[in-house]
Amino acid sequence: MTPTIIGAGIGGLTAALFLHKHGIQSRIFERAPDIQELGVGINLLPHAVATFAEIGILDRLVEEGICPEHLYYRTRFGQTVWDEPRGLKADLKVPQVSVHRGRLQRVLYDAVLDRLPAGAVSLDRRFESYEETGAGVTARFETGAGEIETVETDMLIGADGIHSRLRTLLYPDEGRARWSGRIMYRGTADWPIYDGGRTFIISGGNDARLVLFPIAKGKTDETLLTNWVLACRVADDGAPLETRPSWHDKAVREDALKALSQFTLPELDIVALGEASDDIWESPMCDRDPLPQWRFGRVTLLGDAAHPMYPFGGNGAAQAVLDAKALAQALDGAASVEAGLDAYEAARREAVYQVVLNNRQGGPERVIDAVQDKVDGVVDDIDAVVPFAEREAIVRGYSRLAGFSKEQLTPA
Repeated sequence: MTPTIIGAGIGGLTAALFLHKHGIQSRIFERAPDIQELGVGINLLPHAVATFAEIGILDRLVEEGICPEHLYYRTRFGQTVWDEPRGLKADLKVPQVSVHRGRLQRVLYDAVLDRLPAGAVSLDRRFESYEETGAGVTARFETGAGEIETVETDMLIGADGIHSRLRTLLYPDEGRARWSGRIMYRGTADWPIYDGGRTFIISGGNDARLVLFPIAKGKTDETLLTNWVLACRVADDGAPLETRPSWHDKAVREDALKALSQFTLPELDIVALGEASDDIWESPMCDRDPLPQWRFGRVTLLGDAAHPMYPFGGNGAAQAVLDAKALAQALDGAASVEAGLDAYEAARREAVYQVVLNNRQGGPERVIDAVQDKVDGVVDDIDAVVPFAEREAIVRGYSRLAGFSKEQLTPA
């Protein structure tokens, strides 16, 4: 059994490593000519970190990133509506890890090159089409030189992101990604350590939400590479998007800084952090509607190709990682490729779409909206506005839904 994986992103690389762990050697085809450390910060919740630990890369992740110890949900005026310890400080067996996306991809890529046979990864290969044969699947890739390379494989796994070519072939009438009506600004800056350097902050409501966390060591002992993301509503949910979404377009700095100015944080001057960012990136916040099925013959989808989601709750990468593990487990010992892919889909599709739909409602960050929707200003008594039990239900309910509650990660 030799699967072919389209895409060397987080999901595709993790799938290759888990398949290898189960004795299944795969091949990866990636459209980029090289693997560069692109992007900004992402957050890996403990269920994803525990999964990475199973393939032996936890130490590298901790070395490359920062392990948050406390999370604060705040109004845009800086008032805390919920806070809790995270990772090891929450008595879990693994930490939460915040890391530069490009560094995470590099860790995974290096592990694939180290463990899989030579030639397992082919770069500069753009997936074009496929057809099923009696023996398996024939996939066609266009090389950087414009030539067509044909690959015979037992199965085809589309891990090629929100703009998945394979998904388009399976669902040709689906159209563009669904836009939330929000634009996301992202940046990083070398910044003085605040609040001990292990604090994760989420501030503001659904129409303007700021996320702030350090992701790596800084240039000095007194600084950390600090990541910020600001999602601002500029249109109605589901409004048509005129251009194809991209997460690496340069933003108009003045627009981003003006949007940041509506936030007050006790730890730092958020506008100054934005000004200190060398680059500010802009992208529309998009997802896609749930699909009725992933498997077609010996072909299936994984990660953002299957279930792109809004970034609320920090679950996009985590759910791709869980897909990768489930796929390898399902294929190991399966009576047939089709049976294994069906078992994978049964384990993941309905569960992950619950997360997608919950994220459309704001994910755990709804705890902030619950307060701000009633009082858009400084609140004398948070409990009088939204009782503790109601706030707890929002946050704890999401952790159970997404699979990272303390009870799920530390079973009796």
